[in-house]
Amino acid sequence: MTEQPIIQLSNVNIYQGTSLILADVNITVNKGEFVYLIGRTGTGKSSLLKTLYGDLRLKEGAGQVVGFDLKKMDWKKVPYLRRNLGVVFQDFQLLTDRTVYDNLKFALKATGWTETKKMDEKIKDVLEKVGLETKGFKMPYELSGGEQQRVDIARAMLNSPKLILADEPTGNLDPETSDGIMQLLFRISREEGAAIVMATHDYILLQKFPSRVLRTENGKVTDHASVTFV
Repeated sequence: MTEQPIIQLSNVNIYQGTSLILADVNITVNKGEFVYLIGRTGTGKSSLLKTLYGDLRLKEGAGQVVGFDLKKMDWKKVPYLRRNLGVVFQDFQLLTDRTVYDNLKFALKATGWTETKKMDEKIKDVLEKVGLETKGFKMPYELSGGEQQRVDIARAMLNSPKLILADEPTGNLDPETSDGIMQLLFRISREEGAAIVMATHDYILLQKFPSRVLRTENGKVTDHASVTFV
C-alpha cells in the first residue's frame, strides 16, 4: 500500500480575508522530503505556511496535511493538527521567564502530556538530538542565537511530528550558525523521517544545501526540482 503524502494540495486558492493571495496551488510533499519555499516578501509564503498549520482556513480546493482534511478544519480540530506537526520560527518565540527545560515542558503540557517521567524522557531525548543536552537548566537569555534556534527546533520535535514547517529559521543568524542549523534540519529529515518545508530568503543556503524548491511569484506556486535556476 502506497504511503499517503504528508502534504497534498490540489487546485487550492489561498485567501487573506477576501484577497486572493495564491491561485491553483498543487503541491505534494512526501515523508522525509526537504523542500525550500522561496519568494519575495508579500508573495504568499507566510499565507501558504499558515494554511498548512491551520491558521488560515482553506476555502477553495482540496488539501490534507499529516492526514487532516484542511477543508474540514475548525478551531476545535486545529490543536490536533498541530500535535502532528512542528513549527520553527525566525524569532524563536521562547518564554523568557523560564528555563529551556520548562519551555519544553510547557509545550508538552499544552499538547496534552501529563506524566512527569515521560515528559522528562522526551525533553532529554530532543535536547540530545539538537546538541543541547547540557543546557536544559539555562534561561533563554543565557544562550546564543543559534542555541535558542536549536531549542525552538527541539520544541518542534516534541511530538515526533511527521512534518516540520520552518519560517525563516536562519533569518537572525550569522552564516556559520546558519550552516549548523541547516545540517541539523537535514539530519532530522533524514533520521527522523520528518518532511520539512522551510521558507527562506537566503539563496546561499540553497546553493550550499541543495534540495527541491517551491517558489511563490505572481500569485502562483511553481515547483523546481533543484536550485540550479537561481
